[in-house]
Amino acid sequence: MFIRTESFKDFIRFYPVVSIIVALQVVIWLFTSLVPGWGEWLYYTGVGFNYGIEQGEYWRLVTPIFLHGGIAHLIFNSFSLILFAPALEQMLGKVKFLFVYFAAGIAANVLTFFVVSDPFYAHVGASGAIFGLFGLYIFMIFFEKKLIDQQSAQLIFIISAVGLVMTFLRPNINITGHLFGFIAGFALGPIVLQNVKTFVPRPRRPRVRPGGVGFDPNRWNKKRYRWQPYIRKIIFWFFIILVALGVIARFF
Repeated sequence: MFIRTESFKDFIRFYPVVSIIVALQVVIWLFTSLVPGWGEWLYYTGVGFNYGIEQGEYWRLVTPIFLHGGIAHLIFNSFSLILFAPALEQMLGKVKFLFVYFAAGIAANVLTFFVVSDPFYAHVGASGAIFGLFGLYIFMIFFEKKLIDQQSAQLIFIISAVGLVMTFLRPNINITGHLFGFIAGFALGPIVLQNVKTFVPRPRRPRVRPGGVGFDPNRWNKKRYRWQPYIRKIIFWFFIILVALGVIARFF
């Protein structure tokens, strides 16, 4: 479910909603970072700011989902979407996927406003919405096991657990947003997972040479097959190393 083998064009064709969300995040970050004046205005107008929400600026409950505080923040959230969101877009369909993503993100921002008492508290990022996707996956693991294979369930369970633990260990994290985004995704499980089918990997389109002779990239699958059992282990240890570096960096 989480191994991306599609080409760039196929990824956009198979998962248009995820592609648009990631593209919007990147374009908005470039604009807010590189365009003097207007970029700063857009960022500070859209940031989740408790005092502004108290004054009736309710768009701030939505706009932080599209904003990021730095290149590392943007890359991590975009990478998480590219890796974990496509399966849900296929399984749920475009409308349900958008509903889960924004419902979890908005719920995270609303609860942040009500729980965090500091009127000058500010936050940005799609993390609440992304944790909502993790929460939905966890609901699958416990109550809709037929929708997710065992290896994918183990991987998502580990990543979710690590993400929640790191929420409390790393500084400058919107803990409330992460937790309530996760809870919102989990709570939406009984509503959005009705009549949902399991994820089916999309076949890659064969490349065709100008002379009309087709080239099937899957012809080498037999040679590549021996690497497949190690891919999930590589991803797992990659995340473990990232977590370890994050913990170590916190003490220096």
